Amino acid sequence: MPVPQALVTRYFQLVMNRQITEAERELEKLKGKMHKTEWNRGYFRALYGMLLARKNNNNDSYSFFSKLDFNDKEAMNSYRREFLDHVRNRLHGDFDRGYFSAWADCMRVLSKLNIDNIDVKIANSGKGNVEALAEESQSSMDEFVEGDA
Repeated sequence: MPVPQALVTRYFQLVMNRQITEAERELEKLKGKMHKTEWNRGYFRALYGMLLARKNNNNDSYSFFSKLDFNDKEAMNSYRREFLDHVRNRLHGDFDRGYFSAWADCMRVLSKLNIDNIDVKIANSGKGNVEALAEESQSSMDEFVEGDA
């Protein structure tokens, strides 16, 4: 059974918007729906690592997310192609291919989100506005369902 893309898309949106508690709930739902395979274990580990990176990001220069320009859609697509090359590489084990597949999915979703420096907006706004900013950057499921390969 493949990983449910609707749940994964929702998870990425929550992680990017730093809605950590909700993202943790989605991650638990995903874990419950995944079969116990090496590929899924790698996929899950990547998802969990993304959550930790966003949760603990204090301008960590080693974090991949801190280096990303969320508005550079071409770079996101380039990263996605690179991750997909690793997924197709039979020299990698199932765990690694699952791991890179999660990152490829993340880049696919991020390239379609309207993030527009949400970290800066959240930092500059009051706590009451965080939910409104998060909703503003959400995309509809229709944007992810059509035309994906």
